[in-house]
Amino acid sequence: MSTALITGASAGLGAAFATACAARGLDLVLVARDAGRLDAMATELSQTHGVAVEVLVADLGQVDQLALVAARVVDPQQQVELLINNAGFGLANHVLSDSLSDHRRALDVMCLAVAELSCAAGRAMRERGHGRILNVASLSAWVTQGNYSAVKSWVKVFSEGLANELAGTGVSVTALCPGWVRTEFHERAGIAVSGIPDWIWVDAQTCVTKALADAERGKVISVPTLRWKLAAFGLGVLPRPVVRWLSRKLTQSRN
Repeated sequence: MSTALITGASAGLGAAFATACAARGLDLVLVARDAGRLDAMATELSQTHGVAVEVLVADLGQVDQLALVAARVVDPQQQVELLINNAGFGLANHVLSDSLSDHRRALDVMCLAVAELSCAAGRAMRERGHGRILNVASLSAWVTQGNYSAVKSWVKVFSEGLANELAGTGVSVTALCPGWVRTEFHERAGIAVSGIPDWIWVDAQTCVTKALADAERGKVISVPTLRWKLAAFGLGVLPRPVVRWLSRKLTQSRN
């Protein structure tokens, strides 16, 4: 039975990924900081779906704890077939609104940890000739809203570069780039979303189902739903000054 390792698995998209993978019969390694939530999820998923669930409590912003997760990713006795780099958190719309420590932690958790775990998995998977890496980016990578856009743009481009390097090896890399997804993400980050129309939102199950299907097909960029595909296409062809203007308007509407 294949194993999926999911970071940020205790809530939001991570929890949705865990449920979807368990329903597909995958054993799980759940990584997050909240031991209580992880233990409760492990019990529920193993009882409901009959899969083995391992809990790994770790803060990916801490070098020593990240190293423990990386070691689990490459363990030859318990091979990870699917790595889902999902751990992350929201930032304020304005770069100057957050402290430097917030930006540093964002880079540690959502960039450096993604790089270390992806490279570790990529080397191990390439050696055995199969495996999948799924990194959660965002449609924010197409706009210019503070450091969050920069971070998610890095995840997207890094994933594309890694996919190039692993082409033809049997290992696929996919960057998931959703728009607004209904989870507790925004509430936990203190981001106001009351002005966002209902039709723009995507539910977490739809998002993870699309992402897993695209990863299985070896698709490099996964954008769930037609509305977000059209948005990504439009933002990709617009002149950058127009994208920056739209980003300013979007930020102002959410202030």
